[in-house]
Amino acid sequence: MTFRIDIVSLLPEIMTSPFSSSILKRAQKKGLVEVHMHDLRNFGEGKHKQVDDYAFGGGAGMVMLANPIFECIENLKSQRDYDAVIYTTPDGDRFNQKLANKLSLKKNIIILCGHYKGIDQRVRDALITHEISIGDYVLSGGELAATVISDALIRLVPGVLNDSASALTDSFQDDLLAPPIYTRPAELRGMKVPDVLLSGDSKKIDAWKSEQAMKNTKSRRPDLL
Repeated sequence: MTFRIDIVSLLPEIMTSPFSSSILKRAQKKGLVEVHMHDLRNFGEGKHKQVDDYAFGGGAGMVMLANPIFECIENLKSQRDYDAVIYTTPDGDRFNQKLANKLSLKKNIIILCGHYKGIDQRVRDALITHEISIGDYVLSGGELAATVISDALIRLVPGVLNDSASALTDSFQDDLLAPPIYTRPAELRGMKVPDVLLSGDSKKIDAWKSEQAMKNTKSRRPDLL
């Protein structure tokens, strides 16, 4: 079953490079994932394809018009069923690994990229199933957030990573940060790899990794415990 993401944006070209490289590119080439970009301006109003207007009640900044968004998403929904319609917004729920795990089990997802001061509230009320923020800061638009969310979901799709166990041992999967990792050589510039990792004793190695993961989490992110 192919995992599909449709991204609705005023600036889809911003996302071209990330989805044309590395794991995201290979996932699509394998046929495991489909990513489709939709330029909201194609649904803009009038001969100038207007997609924004001033806010009722005044205030600085422009607001994304509701009708072009309704028409775009309704057009997509007329072609297939969607399990989630995500809106990227600073006031959304904080994105984390648990949410990524949950969303990666879906089949078809729409991500609407916010822009300007945001979108008409009626879109949020009628169409959006998940409002997501990737952090407590404001970006120029939701395209980078949509890319981050997509990357986090796609790498969890079975078959995307060569080693399926890799995603399951990432930081946050068990509410802990990952332990330190090392590779060759065993000694470099007077610094040695911990002996236990060279011992070949899988039980001792697992115990060491668990201990170090707990130590890292207590030190750097005690809020996770």
